Amino acid sequence: MPDQRYPPLEGSWANDQIVSIDQPSEFRFNAAFRLDGDDPYLRLHFVTIFVSDQERSLHFFVDQLGFSLVSDVRFASGNRWVEVCPPDGTAILALALPFPGLNEDRFIGNSGLVTFLTENVEAKYKEWSKRGVHFTMPPHTPSWGGMFCRFVDPDGNRFALLGFDRTTRELDQRRRAYAEKLETERRAAQELEIAKQVQMRLFPQRQSAIAGLDYAGVCVQARTVGGDYYDFLDLGQGRVAFVLADIAGKGIAAALLMANLQANMRSQIVSAIDKPDHFLASVNRLLFENTALRFLRYAVLRVI
Repeated sequence: MPDQRYPPLEGSWANDQIVSIDQPSEFRFNAAFRLDGDDPYLRLHFVTIFVSDQERSLHFFVDQLGFSLVSDVRFASGNRWVEVCPPDGTAILALALPFPGLNEDRFIGNSGLVTFLTENVEAKYKEWSKRGVHFTMPPHTPSWGGMFCRFVDPDGNRFALLGFDRTTRELDQRRRAYAEKLETERRAAQELEIAKQVQMRLFPQRQSAIAGLDYAGVCVQARTVGGDYYDFLDLGQGRVAFVLADIAGKGIAAALLMANLQANMRSQIVSAIDKPDHFLASVNRLLFENTALRFLRYAVLRVI
């Protein structure tokens, strides 16, 4: 049986058609999420604030409070759905007009106390006061600590601004941790770029001229650096050895083993002239002795 307290939604929001959506591309949700995924994702999406003029309220929150526009949806019926949020966090306010027939007009100016958290109540109080925000209570320090004040929107809906010393300390710690994380990532990226340039120099930089033979090689690693390897070993007397090898794995570890392989190859090149099989066996033995596990997937040597 349908709930008689509420009128049916057919022909209104339920079947209304969207004609335009304004969602600024620079807006990004700062929502954290669990990596395990054992339970369905769940978070608070928005709190409804009933207003009498959505455009006026939108200007209040965006221009006076510095909030961001999340979405501004227009419907074929003329209905409008507006969402805004503060600069930090995931709390969203839906600025809604009362829906006809649901007796929601009484909520305008009485949508309930919504509290925002800041690290500096005094600074926000002064900033918003200069922008014309009406505070019903200036910053106050209660016996339980912290500081808070209250203000209203153009319709009289009540809001609170709250701050704790602990919050300020935690935010400072998070900023430092985030700055250290960015610096660590920057250094890692820089070191990887240097490693890439060094590895590229390990590949043949010149080719010996062989009568009647044109040859070339190029290597594009799956990541910045890796374990793919090729080489042209000049054996003299118009002969050249083509080397193709692959280190199992990718990234820095494979690149280090690739450098080890290249050094072994070139240091024993003399023995490759007459006995290529002994040459590869010797390279394999040295590589095995220098590593705890067998990382060389394959190595092919062809002498021309």
